Amino acid sequence: MIDSTIFPVVTESRLPYGQGISADLTRILFGPHAERIHEPWRRLFDGPRFAFQEGLSPQERTALSYERLRFINEAAADPVGLATDIESLTAMHEWAGVVDPGMATIASIHWNLHIGSLLDHDPGGRDLYPYSRMESVGTFLCTELDHGNDAASLETTARFDRGTSGFVLDTPTPGACKWMPNTSGTGGAKNAVVAARLMVDDVDHGVFLFLTPLTDGEGRHYPGVEVRSLPQTASAPVDHCATSFHGVRLPFEAMLQGEHGRLSRDGSFVSTLGNPRKRFLRSVRRVHAGKMCMSAYSLGVTRHALAVAMRHSHRRLTSGMTTGRKVPLIEHRSHHASLLSAVATTYAATLLHRDVVRRWTRGGEAQREETERLAAVAKAWITWQARTVMTECRERCGAQGLLLSNGIAYQLAANEGTVTAEGDNRVIWVKAAGEMLMGGFTPTAPSEAPAAGRSLDDPGYLQELLADIERIWHSRARSRLRNGRRGDPLARWNGTVTPALQLVEAHVHRLAAEALLGAVGKASDSRARAALGHLHRLFSLRQVRTHSGDLLAAGHITADHIHQLPDTEEALVEALVPVALELTEGFAVLEGVIGEHPMLRTRAPAVDMVPA
Repeated sequence: MIDSTIFPVVTESRLPYGQGISADLTRILFGPHAERIHEPWRRLFDGPRFAFQEGLSPQERTALSYERLRFINEAAADPVGLATDIESLTAMHEWAGVVDPGMATIASIHWNLHIGSLLDHDPGGRDLYPYSRMESVGTFLCTELDHGNDAASLETTARFDRGTSGFVLDTPTPGACKWMPNTSGTGGAKNAVVAARLMVDDVDHGVFLFLTPLTDGEGRHYPGVEVRSLPQTASAPVDHCATSFHGVRLPFEAMLQGEHGRLSRDGSFVSTLGNPRKRFLRSVRRVHAGKMCMSAYSLGVTRHALAVAMRHSHRRLTSGMTTGRKVPLIEHRSHHASLLSAVATTYAATLLHRDVVRRWTRGGEAQREETERLAAVAKAWITWQARTVMTECRERCGAQGLLLSNGIAYQLAANEGTVTAEGDNRVIWVKAAGEMLMGGFTPTAPSEAPAAGRSLDDPGYLQELLADIERIWHSRARSRLRNGRRGDPLARWNGTVTPALQLVEAHVHRLAAEALLGAVGKASDSRARAALGHLHRLFSLRQVRTHSGDLLAAGHITADHIHQLPDTEEALVEALVPVALELTEGFAVLEGVIGEHPMLRTRAPAVDMVPA
């Protein structure tokens, strides 16, 4: 819920719906509740407090990000409750990253990982009111220098002290230092949720979370907390540090408890989960919601970059192939084909993310494991696609795209952080691949209709082909797993992992295409409906072309289909050129922000559009 004194109650959507096709596309992309979920954030971040500031050092940018974090906190009527409102929380990330990637990063840590973890465990008796006033910024310390994606094996200990019923937090080895949380003195008072092994006498009960004060209001670290600033990263400027603990004493209440693990004051331990790894996964479950936040961040900056590149392509004049004639860049096939492919991918990615968030918020506990896997798979794919699309946008803007103030290069670099945050992309795909092969996925049965009678213009047929690609890679991976080297699990998995990862990629492509196809029927404007249909076919055909050899060998397409592919794709691109600008206007970008980008301040002379 957003404070009505900052965001007046919206009785109708304030998103810039415009007219015709772009209005319909905005409504479809942001959903029927956009005025409640997206518009308050959009208006907040389009204000002067979040304007890009030229010439700041990384340290100054980090300090500014913490200042802006406090402004977000002031704007929210229920800052603590925001952590449990996943729709609003992910929406915030879609708009925050555009104006300040560093702020978006620390906001995600503060609300999702820190406050969210406090709320996900037994919150009774814990005073969270100071967080509503942001008397302390929350951070999250899980991974260590020697333990990243294998965080269940981390070494930090929280030893139960029978004399005080409290805990002593220690970093036993240099490789056990927490790496690389935002734990500097910048930003004022900070509390951390620290993942550590619960030790009672000589018994290791597995990893749990412990609420640990780090700095006071002046940014001074408490005794026993050792913090070393890390070198500057290539991603968003955040105060990344290596953090160690030396005999830090914590009260009994510091342990975040739940059904997965409860400790009494006399040291007795009970758990509904007998497996320490499962206890760890339950303790850090908030990381799954973080994957949706990272996806949302990448989507927001990708849509903004595309809107910038598309407007630039309509304004920047270049040679029209005849002496003395100038045309906008958008008229050249070499320029607009890649941009339109990026638009198709971005629509599919946005609509896939909407489906994931919907499943998360409306699905039951029985579907939780599948939903968490989907969130992980989507996070990796979306953040990877963001890198590809923003790189394309940067190049299509030439030297102008290199300026941080033009809203692409800065966000592109910062997006690298999302690729690794909340689980490295490749690793979480490997985990998903294993789960899908071991019973977490059943391929769709092939169509009985002969390929010779099917048309590449048929969206249903394209969806069947995407399912065929899934089935092909699932079969290959299962065969490799069955026939792999016995007695050597690593060698067996190494022989399986390549087709298994292809299965995950095929799976997410099918789901993204499915989400895009589902949007076609929601369009009320006939031109919007046609454009979405073209985008779906373009997105699907690129995947079909990549796997055309396998599809042909399996009899799912014919040689004629392969011959038709290039011309079919060309025809779709040509059909989309007249509505290219309207497609990105549907993103409802921050107009105050985009209007300040130097390369868009001067409008090029209008010219007649001619097909390229």
